[in-house]
Amino acid sequence: MSTTFPRTRNSKQGYDIDQVEDFLEEARRAYGAQPGEPVIVTADSIRRTAFAMQKGGYSPTHVDAALERLEDAFAVRERERAFAEVGDAAWYGRARQTAQAVLDRIDRPLRHRFKRVNIFSLGYHPKDVDVFADRLTLYFQDGKPMSVDEVRKVAFRTKRGGYHEPQVDLLLDAVVDVMLAVR
Repeated sequence: MSTTFPRTRNSKQGYDIDQVEDFLEEARRAYGAQPGEPVIVTADSIRRTAFAMQKGGYSPTHVDAALERLEDAFAVRERERAFAEVGDAAWYGRARQTAQAVLDRIDRPLRHRFKRVNIFSLGYHPKDVDVFADRLTLYFQDGKPMSVDEVRKVAFRTKRGGYHEPQVDLLLDAVVDVMLAVR
């Protein structure tokens, strides 16, 4: 029986143990891969990883925390390899381009920064997203402190006719990419 992470009680849902173990094994292989060797796991793919739920599975809180640390480690390694391949100027140039794309999106008028879902569907509450977008503007333009964890853990209320969730989530992923790139 595996004990990589604490498990939930048999009556509670946790992450599928086999899926988590398989993912971690693939991550180990990817992290140990030589430069130029094809890999499946990247910092970006770690951020997008999801597991099925099962009763008595791994504690989501513990697995999620480990995935965040793993994403950070992969991001550092990817940055180091990119520095060696393309140089730090090109790496930071890409990060600046991504940051500018984020700023261009959040510079749009309030409540019109993202596509809206129809009135019968739930989306992120525009007011919540706009408030966080304003904080992002302060981070990018004025250097106001913000941590990667704040972006990773931000939660928005839902509202009928709100912002299209996948579009907002993609922007948040881009912000995390930039933050990890310039750490």
